[in-house]
Amino acid sequence: MASNSKPESTLSGWELYKRIFPYLRHYWLLFVVSLVAMAIAAATEPAFVALLKPLIDEGFVGKNAEAMQWIPFAIIGLFVLRGVTSFINEYATSLLAGTLVKKMREELFDKLLDLPMAYYADHQSGRMISRITNDVTQISNAGFNIITVTVKDGVTILGLLGWLVYTDWQLTLIMFVLLPTVAVCVRFVSKRLRKLSRKNQQYMGEMTQALSESVHAAKVVKVYGGQAQERVRFGRTITEVLNTKVKQSITSSLNTGITQLIIAVALSIILYFAAERARSNAFTAGDFLSYLSAMLMLFAPFKRITNMSQTLQLGLAAAESVFAFLDEKGELNQGTKTLTGLNQGIALRDVVFRYTGAERNAINGLNLDIQAGKVVALVGASGCGKTTLANMLSRFLIADSGRIEFDGVEINDLDLRSLRSQIALVSQDVVLFNGSILENIAYGELATHSREAVEKAAKMANAWQFIEKLPQGLDTLIGENGTKLSGGQRQRIAIARALLKNAPILILDEATSALDNESERLVQAALEQLMQARTTIVIAHRLSTIEQADLIVVMDHGEVVEQGTHSELLQQQGRYAHLHSAQLIHHKQT
Repeated sequence: MASNSKPESTLSGWELYKRIFPYLRHYWLLFVVSLVAMAIAAATEPAFVALLKPLIDEGFVGKNAEAMQWIPFAIIGLFVLRGVTSFINEYATSLLAGTLVKKMREELFDKLLDLPMAYYADHQSGRMISRITNDVTQISNAGFNIITVTVKDGVTILGLLGWLVYTDWQLTLIMFVLLPTVAVCVRFVSKRLRKLSRKNQQYMGEMTQALSESVHAAKVVKVYGGQAQERVRFGRTITEVLNTKVKQSITSSLNTGITQLIIAVALSIILYFAAERARSNAFTAGDFLSYLSAMLMLFAPFKRITNMSQTLQLGLAAAESVFAFLDEKGELNQGTKTLTGLNQGIALRDVVFRYTGAERNAINGLNLDIQAGKVVALVGASGCGKTTLANMLSRFLIADSGRIEFDGVEINDLDLRSLRSQIALVSQDVVLFNGSILENIAYGELATHSREAVEKAAKMANAWQFIEKLPQGLDTLIGENGTKLSGGQRQRIAIARALLKNAPILILDEATSALDNESERLVQAALEQLMQARTTIVIAHRLSTIEQADLIVVMDHGEVVEQGTHSELLQQQGRYAHLHSAQLIHHKQT
């Protein structure tokens, strides 16, 4: 499935750090300590090379006993300093990187919770999850690995080059002549790696999506024999992940190989002329060994710096994805008015809504009055707009035009949290969490209710009958989305949650659809009791469950085509009467 996300803009390394640094502004002192420790540890390498000259010239060639006494202790001290500063650097960097990952994941998760429902419909869930699990780590690796390489290896290279220039600047010029060639190679490879990194992120998201869907749809996969199809789908995504990873490795390896070849050529030329100078006594033995050691020690930091391009491009590609996600607009909530109950009712005037990419309106000029304290049932064929209308009342969807008013206040003028605090929802798609029954009924802001209140809600929903028979009662763990419960049991847990909220507005989106006849009768009795003195919107497939509703609204193609009581609509002999007759015939046949 192709992603519907918008193209991500190109991000530079400097822009990446501008976005990262605010996360660590409270840790600036630790960051400075890390940089200082890094620089000191790096400076010990050229210092060690510098000690080799007096060690050879004074100690071994000149037989200077005094030099042989202090140089070993200087070397030991140098490595003790290197060990201490390296430890400080590793600890500080690890803490800073971990803190960055933690804060970015928190912010991404907050954004995930704040996004409008339309975003979830238009984007892959696997890609959203992959941003939090994978992309953030790549940003952290890029941010701190590059700083480490830049500072530590940069100081090492500068120190070693400085020593080479000091020892013989003419020979060292050969190295500087070849550096632009290395820079051109790195630039070319960087563009290639960025492109491959973007592709890899997309394939990782598709892999996560395939995994997630296979887990959640395990029963459907097994019953309909979809194992082969899912294996092909998953195999295709992991093959693409493998291919992009291999291409990244090949590109990076070629870059490293070419760069090292250029450096090796330079080293060979320099060593040849250095040997010639040593023969003519222009170089002492100490100079030659010190110069040779410095040249050889340049290899490792040069290799890390040339390999840095891959890490940087991975991080930049991940950062583009993550920061584009963070820059998405959250749910629009400009309302300032508070809704405390419902006294007059809900009014819908000329409401129009169309889903993105749809050929026609889901809600088409709808007008409807829902009086406070009444039970209003929405009926009609699948796709007529019943659930869309319910989602608009909760402001999961925003009307393209028209007005929706609660007690005369336009819905967009209401504070979003205030609006939803007055609504309890039980949908046909039951959502439960991997926890206990108690935690699922007393979920979110309902967690402050007492155990006794939870038990009472469970009894009203006729869920207590099976709960009390479970080994741990309310504390029984129900598995992911309630896999340890039957469909009817899950539905009654969701109804108990709505009962516990005790909100003045109740939306039941085919809330009894998963119940057997006996459970439906028990729950329907509890719901009828709950509906008293509440404004209830019932979306029902079985017309027998809404015969006592105060108002039955028949919808077709997003419009109200009939409305009235059960008896009034039957007398009209219109669409409702036709639906009712069809269900009676079906019921008799089954």
